[in-house]
Amino acid sequence: MNKVTLLMMEDEADVLAINKEYFEGKGYAVICADTLAQARFHLDEHCPDLILLDVMMPDGSGFEFCAELRKKTNAPIIFLTCRDENESVVKGLLQGGDDYVTKPYDLNVLAARVNAQLRRTGLMSAGKLELPPLSIDFLQGEAILDNKHIPLTQKELQLLGCFVIFAGRRLSYDEVYRRAWGGSSPGAAHTVAVHVANLRKKLGADGAGWFELANSGKGEYIFSKVRY
Repeated sequence: MNKVTLLMMEDEADVLAINKEYFEGKGYAVICADTLAQARFHLDEHCPDLILLDVMMPDGSGFEFCAELRKKTNAPIIFLTCRDENESVVKGLLQGGDDYVTKPYDLNVLAARVNAQLRRTGLMSAGKLELPPLSIDFLQGEAILDNKHIPLTQKELQLLGCFVIFAGRRLSYDEVYRRAWGGSSPGAAHTVAVHVANLRKKLGADGAGWFELANSGKGEYIFSKVRY
């Protein structure tokens, strides 16, 4: 099943291994990188939902890398800093970071900060989003509609979460793409349209289902509940 994906950047192998085991035990999918170069590769191959970024990487500064990340993704970024780096945190936050945790840290505290950022972006509310009879569990990577499992890809799950959060609101192709994929793309409209078509079929949202996912005809989508 698809899970919330964390990209974890840390140059200390033992810390990376401990953190990976901890967060996988919490139900997350964890991608690890011990260099910025490795992180760039993973970023191109995957679509992380949140990034844990050690600011002292062997091949560069995490603060500077943050600006590069922001050109590719809107995923929350939490800096992992040493105490003597805290004066630089403001600069990092201005470059697009969302939060920071000072080393040494308690993993339970770090997990709480991760959850807070995922809730803020709408990916998690105690792990779930609900618009009865629809329930989305991001940690388990599943959607349940009227007590039936809906087989969705990870991207379809993120897309559905975006529509549920903004149910009843008009969302442009670009806004949907930015929230579900991160960044922007010249082909955003086509990409979104293809995924929306698949999502409609799986939800029964193009017929007499519980929900409607309509195209306004003005480059916008509206997700709404039509049965009560």
